Amino acid sequence: MTEIPSPSLALQFCGMSLNSPLVLLSGCVGFGEEYTRVQGFSNRHVGAVCLKGTTLNPRLGNAPHRVCETPQGMLNSIGLQNPGARQVVDGILPTLDFSETRFIANVSGSTVEEYEEVTRIFDDSPIDAIEINISCPNVKEGGVVFGNDPAMSARVVEACRRATRKPLITKLSPNQTDIADNARRCIDAGTDGFAVINTLMGMAVDIHRRRPVIGNNQGGLSGPAIKPIALLKVHQVYQVCKRHNIPIIGQGGITTAEDALEFLIAGAATVGIGTALFYDPLVCPKINQGIAAYLQKHGMNNVSELVGSLQLNT
Repeated sequence: MTEIPSPSLALQFCGMSLNSPLVLLSGCVGFGEEYTRVQGFSNRHVGAVCLKGTTLNPRLGNAPHRVCETPQGMLNSIGLQNPGARQVVDGILPTLDFSETRFIANVSGSTVEEYEEVTRIFDDSPIDAIEINISCPNVKEGGVVFGNDPAMSARVVEACRRATRKPLITKLSPNQTDIADNARRCIDAGTDGFAVINTLMGMAVDIHRRRPVIGNNQGGLSGPAIKPIALLKVHQVYQVCKRHNIPIIGQGGITTAEDALEFLIAGAATVGIGTALFYDPLVCPKINQGIAAYLQKHGMNNVSELVGSLQLNT
């Protein structure tokens, strides 16, 4: 009997060849080395790793507490703690194994000029692509303003586009009125892809102290609690992207293969894994296996066949 070949999880994303549709999200895996210390973990299980948010100069980040567990999720307000772009390029990138997976820099800034300069620094490096973080809810300046204003978002993308020929992936905020309009403007400004969505703004209160638990008062909510919102935003952005062949990293509460499949069907070309890693560092092989089993069951040869296959109710 002829053996049926296993479905392929390999795909092209913004010109990069990925061996899996899974992407480890920025802020969850440090600068690509943190989880490699966990027995059984391998970056080869994912298509790409997004490095921690990086600014031009070093940042100490926000005051503690920085993380708070919530029902079906977590709040974080790290505040972009990082050693600065030059140290990342000169001191950290040489330690990464680029034969294992693709590495994506995450660029942040408080001015358009800072975004452009950090992008230029990463352009002269072995990094595979650059994610523009215009939607970080954990800093008091810059990111949120850029991400929630389509005109400002486009200005940042345009500036970063001038600074690099590497693929640009714009990370969109859910905390805005019309995410599809923002996506249209970013496409016109030169983005090659999107990450949808970043965390939502949230708060937790210590009833004994009558103060916010998070030192920065508010933080970014991630985890399963935001998944329905993220799915809708991916679907809305996909309606714009499919006309321009612009791929999406769908993210927000993905913990199982079923979650990942929902995002792929809604229009994401790849899916981001973040909060799930905190309680199951070895979740990625399980998700890969689940996606492959689904594809085989439905007679699909490649994961890309599933992307955007959602049929709305009439």
